[in-house]
Formats: sequence, C-alpha cells, structure tokens
Amino acid sequence: MSEDAPKIEFPCAYPVKVMGFATPDYKQFVMDVMEIHAPGFDRTSVTLRESSTGKYYSVTITIEATGEPQLKALFEDLKASGRVTMVL
Repeated sequence: MSEDAPKIEFPCAYPVKVMGFATPDYKQFVMDVMEIHAPGFDRTSVTLRESSTGKYYSVTITIEATGEPQLKALFEDLKASGRVTMVL
C-alpha cells in the first residue's frame, strides 16, 4: 500500500482558500493576485468569510488550475505579500 498523495489531473477546478488580516481591500487584493495567475477565473464563485472575532478574512476562489507550477507561483506570490497568513 502506497502512502503517496493522490495525483491531481490538470486542468481542473481547484479551490484556493486564502486567509489574512481583515482589511477593507483584502478580497480585492486576493482577486488581483489570482487574476495574474489564473486570468478569467469565475468572480461569481468568490466567497468571503469573516472570523468570529472579526480579525481575519478567508477568501475562497475556484480557479481552473493548469498545473503544479501555476499553483506554486500563486501560493508564493500570496505568501510573499505579507498580507496573507495561510493559503490552502
């Protein structure tokens, strides 16, 4: 029995959850970064949730993932911004 993670077949619909401090422009910031890496993503699928304390936002966006290099670059750009605490 192999313990390797299952491989993702690209292209595919891929939900990305991005968490960070709640600021008025946080959702737009995340969408702007997504547009660089996944142009034309479905903006109607974007959801924003506020933490119970109101300190954090979680933005979930489903993109059409083309491969691991795209996802890696997206995650790196989001984390490098200093505004993102976690990307799932």
